[in-house]
Order: sequence, then C-alpha cells, then structure tokens
Amino acid sequence: MPVPPPVLPLTPDDVEASFYEAMQTGDLEKLMALWAEEEAVCCIHPGGPALQGLEAIRASFGEIFSRGPVDVQPATVQRLRGEELVVHQVLEQVRLGGGREARQVQALASNVYLLTPQGWRMVLHHASPMPAAAAGAPGPLDRPMVLH
Repeated sequence: MPVPPPVLPLTPDDVEASFYEAMQTGDLEKLMALWAEEEAVCCIHPGGPALQGLEAIRASFGEIFSRGPVDVQPATVQRLRGEELVVHQVLEQVRLGGGREARQVQALASNVYLLTPQGWRMVLHHASPMPAAAAGAPGPLDRPMVLH
C-alpha cells in the first residue's frame, strides 16, 4: 500500500513545530519534508560546518538519528515576519544523555522559512551552543531586537 504524502504545514510556526517534533521522534522523512527544494538550503549544527543542499542535510540528520532522537524543546521564540520570508530566533533547551548522566544545555538557533509554491518551507537552521557564562544571564532573546 503506498504511503500518503506528508501533510503540509500551513504556517512557519507549523513548520517549526513539525521540525522539533521530528527531532524529538527521530523521524528523518518528516524532517526532510519540511525543507525547501532549493540548492541554497543550509543547516549548521552547533560547532559544525555549513551543510549546503538537501543531500548533505539528509545525511547529517540521518547520522544524528542513528544514535536516537534529539531531546530538544524550543523555549523562547522571537519572530521577524515578511510576506514570503520569516526568521525565528529560538532559544533551545537540549537534554543530553540519559539517567543520572543527563544534563540540560541551551542553544541559540535561527530558523528561516520561505513561502514556496509547496507552502512554507525551512531554508536555514543554524544552531550555536549558548556560552556557559551567558546561560543564566539575560540573552539576546530576552530583550527587544535591535538591528544595527
């Protein structure tokens, strides 16, 4: 029996919720269905290189999910909205390890969504570890966005 195509998210917020759900369940197909079919799509994992294109992004998340799902929750989101491009600045709560060895870390992520003929799709996920000194201090997501 053929597998039905994934239901398309209607808004950038829906894409983002589906992205983090796919991370939490380790669902590579769901995660990849959220990306735009553009050569310029890019993913940068914390401390990693820029992965350009769907093939590189799929390979990277496939490797990550081979170790299990990623326990990551979006804690704070600031939104910059345009008609066809939306940027989310996200404070992520990431749980590493399990049992007594588990620890919580924070990451800052930029998620960028583009309105395509197929609906809203992710074109960039760029995450960086939160500096340890800043983890308890007010950060860029705690104050109004200022462009310079």
